[in-house]
Amino acid sequence: MEYRRLGSSGLKVSAISIGAWLTYGSNRIDFDASAQCLRAAVEQGINFIDVADIYAYGRAEEVVGKVLKDFKRSDLVISTKAFWPMSDNINDKGLSRKHLFESVHKSLRRFEVDYIDLFFCHRFDDETPVEETVRALDDLVRQGKILYWGTSMWEAPHIRSAVQSAQRVNAYRPVTEQPLYNMLDRQVVEGDLEKTCLELGIGLVVWSPLAQGVLTGKYNNGVPEDSRAKNVDLNWFSTQISEERLQKVRGITALAEEMGTTTASLALAWAMKNQAVSSVITGATKPAHVAENLKALDVKITPEIDARIEAILQNKPPAVG
Repeated sequence: MEYRRLGSSGLKVSAISIGAWLTYGSNRIDFDASAQCLRAAVEQGINFIDVADIYAYGRAEEVVGKVLKDFKRSDLVISTKAFWPMSDNINDKGLSRKHLFESVHKSLRRFEVDYIDLFFCHRFDDETPVEETVRALDDLVRQGKILYWGTSMWEAPHIRSAVQSAQRVNAYRPVTEQPLYNMLDRQVVEGDLEKTCLELGIGLVVWSPLAQGVLTGKYNNGVPEDSRAKNVDLNWFSTQISEERLQKVRGITALAEEMGTTTASLALAWAMKNQAVSSVITGATKPAHVAENLKALDVKITPEIDARIEAILQNKPPAVG
């Protein structure tokens, strides 16, 4: 396993991590299968497990907590998030001081742990002053309930505002951002966000590096019966498997075969080569998926291969000055 610093912090995370979105605690995969995947991940060197309170409305945290009791707590980097409504309570959402404190306490109980390694603000909250959020998270860090905090799907100006606010009040600042990033969806990261995070020492832990499974190549010739597409909004998913996107994936698949690797391994290796990326968050519903994802660590993307990838994708955003 390869371990990377999370931005400029001292925390080390596995370059490939495992996430609970759409899987653990849901109807899609039972507890035993979830446990097998999580155990396989940790036993093969993955130390970063990404969760959120909204994943299966808390059940994902409960599943992860039960499984990870079998491992040494200090060997793990466990994350969770808050922002989305968890009930009809008007204050049970957003990034207010009240909601953040209550969310962290609930997550600690569901995980059955004393602290959370990494806590994410799951979206930007335009109804709460950034300074209120920063001060609340700083207090939670000082209380030992969370160790580090970061953002997810925040725009560069909002991240900069949070850092500046933390500096003004001498508070702990965000150390990470969790954006969508993969070969097909790169515009959000490769621009002002990437530049800002590199400047501020904020590490990216990216979600959906395989574009909802599209970058495994399994949709190249249609939608398999046992695929994730059968469990999601098909109107939305049709945009993920448009002919334009699939043409690019077919080209990547051909290149991967020529290199003696898989489409997924090449796609993960491509995301990991970005200097701002600390970890790519992968999903798994079978232990074999974990092993397959880890093969990306052996893929080397030379300048020649990179040029061929860009020729296939034809979607590189213009450089930011």
